[in-house]
This record gives sequence, structure tokens and C-alpha cells, in this order.
Amino acid sequence: MSSLATPASPKTDQGQRKFTLRQRILLWLITWTATLAIRILGPTIRFSTSWEEGSPGSTEARPIVYCFWHNCIIPATYRWRNLHIGVMTSESFDGECIACVIHKFGFEAVRGSSSRGAVRALLGMRRELEQGWTVAFTIDGPRGPRYVAKPGPIVLARSTGVPMSAFHIALKGAWILKTWDGFMIPKPFTRALMRVSRHMPVPPDGDDEQYLKELQAALDRVRIFAEENVGKPGIV
Repeated sequence: MSSLATPASPKTDQGQRKFTLRQRILLWLITWTATLAIRILGPTIRFSTSWEEGSPGSTEARPIVYCFWHNCIIPATYRWRNLHIGVMTSESFDGECIACVIHKFGFEAVRGSSSRGAVRALLGMRRELEQGWTVAFTIDGPRGPRYVAKPGPIVLARSTGVPMSAFHIALKGAWILKTWDGFMIPKPFTRALMRVSRHMPVPPDGDDEQYLKELQAALDRVRIFAEENVGKPGIV
């Protein structure tokens, strides 16, 4: 387990905003608090993983364009730690907080979102894939609407030839925040079930609307499966 370090100061160059002194102090506090909480809670979570037929079959398989819902960032951060996964994070203060925290767990934050810096972020994600790494989108972030997929992964999968896959992590016990996404904080020693979808390749001439519907269906399918089966014995 790597030691905690002070988060890097926000920069003014491309991909990052300049934050106020108050925001920088909050960023430091949030990063340390969230990192410590994940390091304490993570080892207590009893994870199970269920793979659809035709899925990657391993968290170390690469390259893949993964998609998941914003509300399971905390269990996903622990479950996928130290695998050098590139994650698109927004250029907002909230996005900076997430970037600083996930960096502690071996992720590479790629700056941009559907509303700001989208082209630059997709190019950054493409570079990760070209180097043989996996990337991931919090697909209804950064501000929703909840459980509605956005088309960025389809553009990336079509241009690189790397298939998409969706996953969801359901928690048997969690604190649900009153946020737009119903953000989940795992309770200690809870059970968690991660369900991963089959591969979804997007051909060069693939229709955006068609594959967005396929991605949405996969995200809904793995979420429903995980929520209905979390805590049940023998789920594979």
C-alpha cells in the first residue's frame, strides 16, 4: 500500500482550472479524507464478480473501454485499483477532487467531460488505448441525468477498434447520499457484487444511435443483475 501524499496543486495550463485558496484547502481536505476512508473501508468489502458470456473475464484484460455509473465510484476505485486505468474526469472542482483521489489508487485522470474539453479528453483516452491500457467513463457524469448514457465511449471505440464493456457494483449495505446520482458509500464489511457485460465492438461505420442504445441496455442490464443478486451465495 503506497503512502499518502499531498495532492498536486491545481494548474492553470490546459485541462485544469485555477482554484481559489478556499477551494485548494477544501481539495486537500477532501482528498485526504476520501483516500483514507477508501483505504479503511475497501479491505472490509467482500467482493464477488460475475461475468456475462463474452465479457473480458478478468479485470486485467486490456485494452477495453469500460463504462459505469457515477454513483459507484468508491467501490469501483477500490476494486479496480493499481491497474493504470485512464478515467475521464471533468474540469470542475468536483472533477478535480475525484482526480486527486483516484490518482492515489493508481488511476490516470484524463481531463474533460461531455460539456467541457470533450475533444481533448477523448484524444487523451485514445492515447491510453494506443499504449495498450484500459480506459473508463463514469457515463452519466459529471452532473447527470442519472442512469442516462452519453455517446463518448462509442466515438472512442469506433475510432480505435477497442470494444466497450459495462459494469456495475451493487452494495448490500451502503450510505446513499442525497445527490443527483445517489452516490454510494459502502458500509464496513458489506457484500458487493460486480457484474460485467459482454464485449461490445463498434465498427468504423457503426451508427451512434444504435450503439448508444446497446450501451444503455448493457448498463441497465448489469445494474439490475447486480442489485438483484448482491449478497446471494454462488453468484457467478
